[in-house]
Amino acid sequence: MQSVRRFNSHTPTLGAKVFVDPTAVVTGDVHLGDDSSVWPMAVIRGDMHRIRIGARTSVQDGAVLHITHAGPFNADGWPLIIGDEVTIGHGAMLHGCTLGNRILVGIGATILDGAVVEDEVVIGAGTLVPPGKRLESGFMYMGSPARQARPLSEKERQFFSYSASNYVKLKDQHRAELGQD
Repeated sequence: MQSVRRFNSHTPTLGAKVFVDPTAVVTGDVHLGDDSSVWPMAVIRGDMHRIRIGARTSVQDGAVLHITHAGPFNADGWPLIIGDEVTIGHGAMLHGCTLGNRILVGIGATILDGAVVEDEVVIGAGTLVPPGKRLESGFMYMGSPARQARPLSEKERQFFSYSASNYVKLKDQHRAELGQD
C-alpha cells in the first residue's frame, strides 16, 4: 500500500522533511509544507479540489481532511487551506475550510465548508464549526455550534509554536526509525 498516491493527474507534493506515516493516505492535489507530519490512519484527500497545508503543521491520528468539489450547488467548490504551525487533533474532520496560522484544532472537532479560522485560535475538543462561520483571532471556541468562549492567554498563544516544535522533533524521530533521513 502506498501512503502518497497520485490521482487524476495530480501527485501530492511534499516539502522538506515531511513525515507521512505508512498507514496514512495522502492523495491528489495536495501540498504539505516543510516539516509537516501526517500520523497513523489520517486521510488527506485532494481528489476533486486542492488541499494546501503549511509548514510545521501536524495532522494527528485518524483525522480526515477533504474538500468540496465545484458543481451545480457550489460553482467554485471549497478547497482546504491550512496555514503554518497548526496542530490538528486526533479524529478531527476538516472539510473545505480555511485555517490561518498557529491554531489548535481539538480532538474530534469538525470544521465545515466555507468556514474561516483566523490566526491563533483554539478550537475545543468535539467542537462543530458550521459552514461559513468565521472564528476571530485570539479566542477559544467551544460547543456545537462553535461559540466564542474566552480570549486566549499569553501562555496559550505560546503553546502553538511549542506544539509545532514538539511534533517536528517527534516526526524527525519517526523518519529516522524508518530510514528517511
